[in-house]
Amino acid sequence: MRIETPRGDFEVTVTGSGGRPLVALHPLALSGRVWDPMASVLAGAGRHTVLAPDARGHGRSGWDRGPFSIADLADDVAAIIERHGQGPADVVGLSMGGSTAILLAVRHPHLVRRLVLADTTADYGDDREAQWGERARKAVDVPRAKQVEFQVDRWFSPAFLDADPAEVQRVSDIFVATDSRAHAAACHAFAGLDAVGSLPEIKARTLVLVGRDDYATPPAMAEVLASAIPDATLTVLDDTRHLSLVERPDLWARIAAHLT
Repeated sequence: MRIETPRGDFEVTVTGSGGRPLVALHPLALSGRVWDPMASVLAGAGRHTVLAPDARGHGRSGWDRGPFSIADLADDVAAIIERHGQGPADVVGLSMGGSTAILLAVRHPHLVRRLVLADTTADYGDDREAQWGERARKAVDVPRAKQVEFQVDRWFSPAFLDADPAEVQRVSDIFVATDSRAHAAACHAFAGLDAVGSLPEIKARTLVLVGRDDYATPPAMAEVLASAIPDATLTVLDDTRHLSLVERPDLWARIAAHLT
């Protein structure tokens, strides 16, 4: 579905109909299609209508090639929810999608009913500008296919790489197809992310998930979220890396229970 908003045109993959709206926000340099397997399960029996937007410049969404912030991505999602006409929505965010969901819940609390934050953060620390500046440089200087090995090692545990190579390939293909310039712009957006002080403003009941072996957004970052958000619970997942909601389909039932 193409959704036109005052903030731009966005591609949104819609799964199911008639259920409560669930907005699923994807990680850096991927797209809403990363949610296809989970969306099919959560939309089952009419429980949810899952909307998985492509962030600006990612997937098939538009982008003016200008810089943007994580707050801009959150405002984009708010515009999508408002234009779709169904809200408040449950919101699931993974990695970049989680950071976006945090600011969505802070800036547009009336649009967020319940919240799931997986493998994400509100602040990458004091060295975030240097860290993400270097990541942005590599996003455009290194051919995308050559970036996959680095990404896969961060995304998935060795056990998952052996157990489900088809899913690893599916996610890798989405990454390779992503516009390198949008990837770099999103890296620069992370350099400006500093939202820890706003976490107590979140009103939505929140489930925080993190892989114990996630070294992109390690458990210490999740602990900050869970301690600062007033109505939050934290689960640390053994033998799991950064893309926990892809690697661990057993979590989808846990998410469904939290949302109901």
